Amino acid sequence: MPPSELARRLGTGDAVVIGLGSMIGAGIFAALAPAARAAGSGLLLGLALAALVAYCNATSSARLAARYPESGGTYVYGRERLGAFWGYLAGWAFVVGKTASCAAMALTVGLYAWPSQAHAVAVAAVVALTAVNYAGVHKSAVVTRVIVAVVLAVLASFVVIALTSGPADAGRLDIGSDTSLGGILQAAGLLFFAFAGYARIATLGEEVRDPARTIPRAIPLALAITLLVYAAVAVSALIVLGSDALAKTSAPLAEVMRAAGTPQLTPLTQAGAAIAALGSLLALILGVSRTTLAMARDRHLPHVLAAVHPRSQVPHRAELAVGTIVAALAATSGSPPSASWPTTP
Repeated sequence: MPPSELARRLGTGDAVVIGLGSMIGAGIFAALAPAARAAGSGLLLGLALAALVAYCNATSSARLAARYPESGGTYVYGRERLGAFWGYLAGWAFVVGKTASCAAMALTVGLYAWPSQAHAVAVAAVVALTAVNYAGVHKSAVVTRVIVAVVLAVLASFVVIALTSGPADAGRLDIGSDTSLGGILQAAGLLFFAFAGYARIATLGEEVRDPARTIPRAIPLALAITLLVYAAVAVSALIVLGSDALAKTSAPLAEVMRAAGTPQLTPLTQAGAAIAALGSLLALILGVSRTTLAMARDRHLPHVLAAVHPRSQVPHRAELAVGTIVAALAATSGSPPSASWPTTP
């Protein structure tokens, strides 16, 4: 096997889990409130529109990944379809932008897990996940599976508690005069970012078994599951709080727990957000390292980063380089705004 070629170890289930880990991040724990401020009672329409746009984008990514099953995602597609220059620009934009996103997500983990020590927690999270990725993509898939299971359990508990313990009112789902087309479009734009991550499966195309069949199945399936989860959470929040109250809170899921009469479970949503952000961070680091590998192969980055570990079959030098840069950014960057979590009375 050539020293820069990755092994195909991921099946359909692994690919779906990685997609879920990328999408079901901390966004759903915070995005509902600004979306409700924009769309009011039209929040669910905004969610549906965001999902439709994400679906169109996702299916395009799936077709490209099936045709060009290599590591690198956008970089490879730009290079193959538009030419080397545009692939170069797309690759650098992805690496720079997503590296910054990694640092921001790491700080998000810190802010949810231990606000007073956010930077230290962020660096620790980056080091731990880099070690997981270094051990092999199958290990990354196993850890992602655990993270996704925990986050889904937290969100399922939230939905059950919201619909059975609180002052539920199905009439709050009715679309009223407080919404507009512009507001729905704005909410869709905000909620679209909660779906970001489906392309991570495509970025790992070189490590997926039978990519022509697996990737076109895995991406839409992961997106559909994510939409069902988001819709259940959004409906529960609207039924308990209504769009007006939802729009005024900075921690929507925690506020729903308090309105449902279970404020003692607020830490559960906070822990869920931290773990969800951890899953997104793991997938981001995977994506950046694979794009770094692809660009290093073409010598747009130092060729030494194109090396693949003979045992774990991962781009270990790219992994370490990305992890080091992200850890440094997380240690020195200012913290993003944190959610205000209500305390238990």
